[in-house]
Amino acid sequence: MCEKSHYNPVGIAQMNLPGNSKMHFSIRPVTQDDVPFLWDMLYYAARMSEDGATSSDAARDDPHLNFFVKGWGRRGDRGVIAFEPQSLRKLGAAWIRFLTDDRSYYGYYDDQTPELSIAVLPEVIGQGVGSALLSDLIGKVRNEIPAIVLTVRNNNPARKLYERFGFVTVDEVTNRVGTRSSKMVLKFL
Repeated sequence: MCEKSHYNPVGIAQMNLPGNSKMHFSIRPVTQDDVPFLWDMLYYAARMSEDGATSSDAARDDPHLNFFVKGWGRRGDRGVIAFEPQSLRKLGAAWIRFLTDDRSYYGYYDDQTPELSIAVLPEVIGQGVGSALLSDLIGKVRNEIPAIVLTVRNNNPARKLYERFGFVTVDEVTNRVGTRSSKMVLKFL
């Protein structure tokens, strides 16, 4: 797990991994300029390569996924980006969005609970970036919303991360590719 060393005046959290790791990264809020990166992260979050997709264009074209990013910037959209301070290379993103337009969607929980999307670049998996993103985002929204919901494929190792943060399974659903996913909720209020 990463430790915050401080917040600077523009709201960028400086993160250092404990132990022997030499990876240093920062976390900042998502801006409109980050939307192309959110599409890339949605591709990884949905594990689309396992389904034969080769780029984030598949996420943009998938009506079961594109609502996670399409039209970003509407009321309630919140997210954070991890990046390398020296190169400014983006490493991952975590964001929440209210998905109330289609209450039949398998990830829908209620009108007050946004759904979480989170992913990191494959080369930084296991280096604490995802944990830091989730921790930072939860810290920013925990007093504003009653809960966060997510769906995760049952075979996705990230499920253990969500459990460590307190997410609990409330349902098992058939996902967009016909396999089983867990609907998990983290309640605040």
